[in-house]
Amino acid sequence: MSTRIKFCGCNSWADVSLAIDEGADAAGMIFAPSPRSIDWTAAAEIAQRIGASILPVGVFVNPSIDEVERARWYFPELVVQLSGDESPEFVRSVGGSVVKTFHIAPGERPKDLDARCDAYAALPLFDTKVAGKWGGTGVSFDWSVLSQLARLRPIAIAGGLTPENVGECVRTIRPAWVDVRTGIETGGRKDAQKMHRFIAAVRESDAA
Repeated sequence: MSTRIKFCGCNSWADVSLAIDEGADAAGMIFAPSPRSIDWTAAAEIAQRIGASILPVGVFVNPSIDEVERARWYFPELVVQLSGDESPEFVRSVGGSVVKTFHIAPGERPKDLDARCDAYAALPLFDTKVAGKWGGTGVSFDWSVLSQLARLRPIAIAGGLTPENVGECVRTIRPAWVDVRTGIETGGRKDAQKMHRFIAAVRESDAA
């Protein structure tokens, strides 16, 4: 099965268009404080033009239901990614397709991670735990801690992925999804060459 690819931090139609052209499966838009957060004018333009060519993902940090529903008004097929410390009850209340981010700290044990996933009715996405940040850290973690879990359930990986290391990540744990933001940027802007190389590295590892 092919690993699916999400390009995150898309805050303009130009970003989403690049993601489509390079063959990404999903475009992530950050509806939370971030250097790559999207404003509603840009979101409206993307909603008018996106069609069915790529899956829209809205990234939120401890939102209200009203904030989620406002984004869904623009993107009825929105996948909701929750990257804060939302409770299992809140995650279940969101409904629809939901991704829940878990932040990996040094020394995490596989059985603890499995138990955390069981509490949430959502696709688990694992990112690096960095003090004061909910994501976009550009820092990777020890993927091997997830090897067993990835055999039991679909998971997504984020945190410090680049065109140079994503192939190793895919070969190590075979995640369902990989999620990248800073690794496909140069000077804070999406870089078409890095996008192309990232996807090529994933596809090469899928075939290995």
